[in-house]
Amino acid sequence: MEKEITRRNAVGKIAATIALAAVAPSAFAQTKNNPKSSTDPDLTDPTTKYPKPPFKRQFQPFPGLASKMIPVPDHGEESYVGSGRLTGRKALITGGDSGIGRAAAIAYAREGADVAINYLQEEEEDAAQVIALIQKAGRKAVAIPGDIRDESFCNKLVSQAVEKLGGLDILVNNAGHQKTHESILDISTEEFERTMKTNLYAPFWIIKAVLPHLKPGSCIIGLSSVQAYDPSAELYDYAQTKAATTSYVKSLAKQLGPKGIRVNGVAPGPVWTALQISGGQTQEKIEKFGAHTPLGRPGQPAELASIFVQLAANDASFATGQIYGAAGGSGQP
Repeated sequence: MEKEITRRNAVGKIAATIALAAVAPSAFAQTKNNPKSSTDPDLTDPTTKYPKPPFKRQFQPFPGLASKMIPVPDHGEESYVGSGRLTGRKALITGGDSGIGRAAAIAYAREGADVAINYLQEEEEDAAQVIALIQKAGRKAVAIPGDIRDESFCNKLVSQAVEKLGGLDILVNNAGHQKTHESILDISTEEFERTMKTNLYAPFWIIKAVLPHLKPGSCIIGLSSVQAYDPSAELYDYAQTKAATTSYVKSLAKQLGPKGIRVNGVAPGPVWTALQISGGQTQEKIEKFGAHTPLGRPGQPAELASIFVQLAANDASFATGQIYGAAGGSGQP
C-alpha cells in the first residue's frame, strides 16, 4: 500500500510539473538560462540605463514641451513607485509641468501628497498630462497657470493653492529661465530681467506669501545647479541666479530653523529637459549633452525625484540648509 501511495504521489507531481511548464514556459526558460537566487541584488548599470549622446539637434520656441522632445524625457511616469512617505501632505511646485518639477509632482502624488503645479499657459499640453497622473495616483491635483515674474500673480498662486488644497506644507521653487549667450554683450536688459525675475524674484515673492501658512515640519526646496559652483561662460546670468539660490537656501534655513521649517536645495548637473532645447543650450551642445559626465550621459528627471521626496519626508528632519547634488559624477557639491 505504501509503495502505491508513493507511486501515485510521484505521478501526481510529474503531472503538476508538466502542467505548470505548459502554462509558464518562459519562466522555466528563464530559470534555466538565467538562474537567479531570490537573494541576488537588483542592480542597474547607470551608464546604460538611459540614452547617451549623440542626440538629434532640436529646437523649440521657449518654453518648450517635453512631450515633443527626442527622446521624450523620463519623469517617472512608468517607473516611480510610492510607499506612502508623504501621505496627507500638500505641495506647491512651480514649473511642475515638465522636467524636474514634473518628476517631483509625480513622485509626491504617488507618495500620498496632494499637489498644485504652476506653469506658463504655453505649457498647458504638458501640464494636463501631469494633472492626469496625479489624479490617477488618487490624489488631489490643482493646475494654476500664470507667469511668476509678476508679484501679484505669485500672491494669487499661493492663495489659490492654499484654498484648493486646504493648506500647504511643501513648497518647491523649481521654475527657472535659462538662455545661452556667447557674450555678456548679447544679453539685453529685458532678457537679464527675465532671468532674474523668474529665478530670484519669484521665489522671494512666493516664499513671503507661503510662510504664514507653513507649520513646524513644513519644508521649502529650491532648485540650484552645478552652475552655482562651476559656471559656464555662456550662462552668465543664469549661473548668478543659481549661486544666489544656494545662498538663500542656507540663509533662510538659519532663519526658519527655530520655527521648525526646513529649507534645502537640489543642484542638478545636465538633465534632459525642455529647458535645454528651448534656448538653454546651443545646438552643438544639445548633440553631445551630458557626454562630459563620468556616466557619459545626461540625467533624466526621474533620477532626481527621490531626492525631492527625501527632502520633504519627516525622516529628513535634521537636513536643513543643505544642497543635494545630482550631476552624474561631475560638478559640485
